Amino acid sequence: MVVPFVFLHLALISLVWIPCTTTSLCLCAGLYFVRMFGITGAYHRYFAHRAYKTSRPFQFILAWIGSSSMQKGPLWWASHHRDHHRHSDTEIDPHSPHTTSFWWSHVGWILGNDYQQIVWKNIPDFKKYPELLWLDQFHWVPGLVTAAICYMIDGFSGLTWGFLLSTILLYHGTFTINSLCHLWGNRRFKTTDDSRNSLVLALVTLGEGWHNNHHHYQGSVNQGFYWWEIDISYCILLGMSKLGLVWDLRKPSERALNSCRLDNLSPSQAST
Repeated sequence: MVVPFVFLHLALISLVWIPCTTTSLCLCAGLYFVRMFGITGAYHRYFAHRAYKTSRPFQFILAWIGSSSMQKGPLWWASHHRDHHRHSDTEIDPHSPHTTSFWWSHVGWILGNDYQQIVWKNIPDFKKYPELLWLDQFHWVPGLVTAAICYMIDGFSGLTWGFLLSTILLYHGTFTINSLCHLWGNRRFKTTDDSRNSLVLALVTLGEGWHNNHHHYQGSVNQGFYWWEIDISYCILLGMSKLGLVWDLRKPSERALNSCRLDNLSPSQAST
């Protein structure tokens, strides 16, 4: 993970010499959006938290989209994320900024040697699928396929400005939830960790910035609990449910919305 990660960042220097085109910028924006959903809607809300159900073929499609983000495979991602929730902001949390450092929580833990393997005991529900095991072993394949498509569409501009830049932006957009969302923002619910809500980070990550909401009720498919809490990933999943691609979307009950409150907002104002 270390060598490819560092190489991708160093390769950004090539943007100085390779021209930026309208097509490459469209590729960059589109790939950021689609692959961010692959992390938020697929890796996080489905594989890590089982917040909704889907078919086996569409499960693989979601895993493929998530893998194209170049953030390793769905089983690796989900197994370590489940550890984060189990031990959030304690000494054995893989990426707490409170027990280590901002750098470690943002990116250091991914590059270290301690978290390179899948925690199999955390992911018994998905390890029975051979196609997911294959994808986790060859998690770099979707990313390379995506890079090749970008090159075919717009040459080196598509490869660098389209694929490379969007991948780096995607990395650090995702990582802000581990780092900044445990340091910066507001708290609505009393949780055992220091998770926080942030509109800015919710916009950057298609809804993941409502992190205190999420730590309060981890199994919810929507992390924005109120109509003004923009959660684009939930809107996409809701649209998919209308098409029959996903179903049984889990949402917090009135009781869950009303418990452990740190503010005076009536839960009856929650979105439905």
